[in-house]
Amino acid sequence: MSGGFSRPAWRLLILAVFALFALSGCSLLWGPQQAPIVEATVMPVEPASAPVAASAPEPVETEAAEPEQSKKPKKPVVKPHKVEPPPPVVTAPPPPPPPPPPLIVLRTIERKEAHALLDSEVQKPDGKVVGRAVDLIADAGGKPREMVVNLQGFLGVGDRKVNFPWSAFRFTPAAKTAPITLNAAAIPANAAKTAAAGVQLPLIDATVERSNGAKVGRVIDVLIDANAQPQAVVLDVNGMVSTERRTIAANWSALRFVTKDKELHPLIDLSDAQINATPPYASDKPIRAVSPAPPPAPAPASAPAAAATSTAVSNARAAR
Repeated sequence: MSGGFSRPAWRLLILAVFALFALSGCSLLWGPQQAPIVEATVMPVEPASAPVAASAPEPVETEAAEPEQSKKPKKPVVKPHKVEPPPPVVTAPPPPPPPPPPLIVLRTIERKEAHALLDSEVQKPDGKVVGRAVDLIADAGGKPREMVVNLQGFLGVGDRKVNFPWSAFRFTPAAKTAPITLNAAAIPANAAKTAAAGVQLPLIDATVERSNGAKVGRVIDVLIDANAQPQAVVLDVNGMVSTERRTIAANWSALRFVTKDKELHPLIDLSDAQINATPPYASDKPIRAVSPAPPPAPAPASAPAAAATSTAVSNARAAR
């Protein structure tokens, strides 16, 4: 043949290939052959460590391959501040309600400071008893004008009642003898004319009324002090508020005298409740003279009301 290998050469090539495969097959049968020693730089081999126990395969993060996204900054977690409740407000207890207004006003008069007029002995300056007092006559202003004295006759015969001016008497409430002294020399010459002037009222047995005309009681005595001034009247209030006989003393200053039909009428504003609240009068005990309690004072106006009143007054003045 022309060109290429000659046939004997071709055959030799085929034989060589088969021989090569045969040798390689023997190496597989007879075990591994020692690798040829190659001169090269030998790296130091570290001694084998103890076998490490195989750990569980870590999970493969699928997001590892994805591009890392920009993380938003986390807002700081603010824990709510615990608001403590304010301390309890300690309020003062409300003041006790004011006591009810008093019904009456009482004034104590000692026995040595005032003496009953009715049936008291009347003596002359020399100490001789000439009679007994039986009445007091007052004018419209409540001022004593005369005293009626029952002058004694012989053995009670010829007794007569005589009016003497009030200025002719001297009073000694604490005296053990006659508490009233009559000084006849002190009687003025015009005493009769003076006594007849104006409207006057015999006080003993006079009926005391309220302003509305209701009956309060009957005057049964008058208490006089050492200055010849009436301090109280003794009233019989029997049948006014109870069926029992009861007497009370009322302050002279609580009496008012008004003229009706040309006559004087004593007035005192004592209600049934006030009469019941008055201690009874007793001749052997200190005198407790009653007067009606004054009306309660008006409550002070509140601040808003006072301000409104002031504003209204200011506006009224400005309008003028």
